[in-house]
Amino acid sequence: MPTARLRSLLSLLALLLISAVTDRSVLAQGTAEDYRRVPELRERWRGLAPNVDLTVEFDARGNLIAQIQEGPTWQFVRISRTTGERTPAFDHAVIAEQLGAALEREIAAASLPIDRFWAGDDRLTILVGDRVFGISAENELTELALESIEDFVVPPTRAVRSRNGGRRMPLLFINGTDGEVKLDWLDTSGNPRSYGTIPAGGRTTQGTFSGHLWRVTDANGTELGRFRTPNTPGVVVLPAPKTEEADRDTPRRDRSPALSPDLRYRAFIRDHNVWLRDLDSSTSRAVTTDGNAGEPYLNRFRWSPTSTRVATIREKVAPMRTVHFVEARPDGDHNPKLHAFNYRKPGDEIDVPRVVILPLKGEAVTWDAKEIEHSWSITRLEWTADGSELTFLDDARGHRRVQWLAMNAETGALRTIIDEAPATFVDYAQKRYLQTIRGGTQAIWMSERSGWNHLWRIDVATGEVLGAITTGDWVVRNVIEVDDAREQIVFRACGPHADQDPVHIHVGRVSFDGGDVTWLTDGDGTHRITLSPDETTYLARYSRVDLPPVLEWRRVRDGSLIAEVSRGSTAALEEAGWRAPVRFTAPGRDGVTPIWGHIFFPSTDTGKGSLPVVENIYAGPHGQHVPKEFRTWHSSRALAELGFAVVQIDGMGTNWRSKAFHDVAWKNLGDGGFPDRIAWMRAAAEKYPALDLTCVGIYGGSAGGQNALRALLAHGNFYKVAVADCGCHDNRVDKIWWNELWMSWPIGPHYEEQSNVTQAHRLEGKLLLIVGEVDRNVDPASTMQVVDALIDADKDFDLLVMPG
Repeated sequence: MPTARLRSLLSLLALLLISAVTDRSVLAQGTAEDYRRVPELRERWRGLAPNVDLTVEFDARGNLIAQIQEGPTWQFVRISRTTGERTPAFDHAVIAEQLGAALEREIAAASLPIDRFWAGDDRLTILVGDRVFGISAENELTELALESIEDFVVPPTRAVRSRNGGRRMPLLFINGTDGEVKLDWLDTSGNPRSYGTIPAGGRTTQGTFSGHLWRVTDANGTELGRFRTPNTPGVVVLPAPKTEEADRDTPRRDRSPALSPDLRYRAFIRDHNVWLRDLDSSTSRAVTTDGNAGEPYLNRFRWSPTSTRVATIREKVAPMRTVHFVEARPDGDHNPKLHAFNYRKPGDEIDVPRVVILPLKGEAVTWDAKEIEHSWSITRLEWTADGSELTFLDDARGHRRVQWLAMNAETGALRTIIDEAPATFVDYAQKRYLQTIRGGTQAIWMSERSGWNHLWRIDVATGEVLGAITTGDWVVRNVIEVDDAREQIVFRACGPHADQDPVHIHVGRVSFDGGDVTWLTDGDGTHRITLSPDETTYLARYSRVDLPPVLEWRRVRDGSLIAEVSRGSTAALEEAGWRAPVRFTAPGRDGVTPIWGHIFFPSTDTGKGSLPVVENIYAGPHGQHVPKEFRTWHSSRALAELGFAVVQIDGMGTNWRSKAFHDVAWKNLGDGGFPDRIAWMRAAAEKYPALDLTCVGIYGGSAGGQNALRALLAHGNFYKVAVADCGCHDNRVDKIWWNELWMSWPIGPHYEEQSNVTQAHRLEGKLLLIVGEVDRNVDPASTMQVVDALIDADKDFDLLVMPG
């Protein structure tokens, strides 16, 4: 959400909450000084927590080199992998003197202006602004030619848009061409945003984020390359190196799944049919002739190991729903513009996929259409080693059943290997993993059949469940690596340590046959790990919202500690007025299940007055949404600083706990975990009497907008004010893939019962609805239908439409 829009939303929420209260003492919330002070806090606190985002490198001997902040100074240290002892990576005073001479200015040894460093075989390479130097083992500084450092070149990709969520990262562009070049950022929608030009022979350091995509074009508009920002600062030297392409006359096995294993045939689609090109004779022929626009064959080929058959998908195409909206004032035009885009909704017809096996000689093989009905998707087409069967995953529409099936290559008969059909839903988008092991005779399968998401071992030939690989009252979040040689699995998990927050992420290792897990992390926080190049050691970084990052160096074999690399501190932050969020847990609606969340108190709070409470809500079942990692700034902080206690809570129905915890959301998105949230806030108010539960507001966007309005419709006796931004208020109006996962299919009466539109007459309290005029994520009609229902019910509310 843009900063200006977020600031406006928070301000409106504050004003609404204030106006909803009759107690004159509360009118002191959000003074003019507070509104002036809050936008400055984020910058004031930036950089005051040392060692939050360290740069670390491994040298050629496997030792660790880290840039660590100690008080006001930065030190580059080398840590021994055998003893954990730390020594200076180089003589800071000597390098400061040489660097000062090269830059023609005075450099202090305690504040070397190094933007990034890399560890090589015999030297340390440093980036200072847009110049690169090498530091030898003898502390000699040498300026390096950028073109000679291949690791700095970010290769072009075929990507079309930026990815969000990366780390702040500088990227240096050097124009080695004879003319001026233009630099564009391709945003998260793929739209180009101009960032100026670079003259011939010029260079510019561009602030960006890892995962962001940049495009460079010459004066004629010819694209010179696209560059994905890496996880470390990079240097792009233009003209960019060309991506090596395989010689068309000598095709390789790994070039495309359309290429047969014997390298003789390439499958392709022409006029909705499958064709084969004989690469020996350069001739082509049609394999199918019945494909058409209504039932085309798709470019999803999988060849049998013997190159005698090719499998693909044929799809019966369903009509596509089109959503329209009007943009009142497009850029550069005073006339409105009608937009239209494809957007399937729950209950709509969908494309029907079918697997087809095409022999090079003979008739096509498919299955009886009655054997599988209502497929949502078919994925993971793979042949068995002998080519006798084609396996694939079939996800049934409504997401209540996922099957791993084997199709006989001769007859088309289907054999079920795995049939996952819980009473509620299969979280196919988050909790699905399949990997064959032991030469394809067994498979690792992810399942919640025990009540917790775990890994299971399956016999591929018989479908027999050979046993659970992981067990316990915790969940496997995802598999990081399967090591066939050692028969081990490395995975991320939530909740293995009973004394910690159950959604803290930890990393474990287990054998294929199960048994005890070797936990590679145990610190009280949520973890990330990074393996060393030789995979014998790893860095474990953990933090909490109230604990700055701790970075540990550990051994892969047993998780033992080599050294604590760094430990963050909030001392300087706290001196500047920062206050950590307060973690709090209390039983939910059943009086037993612990519900976790946190509270943002104003940094100016003295503890003597009362604080209206505002809940920042997002209860989408696809994840858990209360932040767990350390950050100096959260959006909730901005509102808290206006004189509120802002809470964030993960109630029942959110993800990454038990199956029963998650199932609360099934056909029940209107629940939103509110019984747990209200119980949590009441328990919090007992411990923190400053929380004024007579004055509770709530705000959220998208699914959070749906939740925020639902608070006033179903719990208007507790919540007094809501700001609902771009809410998906009726799950029949929102996107199909998200809503049918949780609300199921076919459409039943529960859709109407859960709709904020049909429940609008129950509104209590003060409501502000916000809708974006050109929202392509949630159909703007979802909000306008609520508006219509509120008018029919003679309910007062506020509406803000955001043009453009």
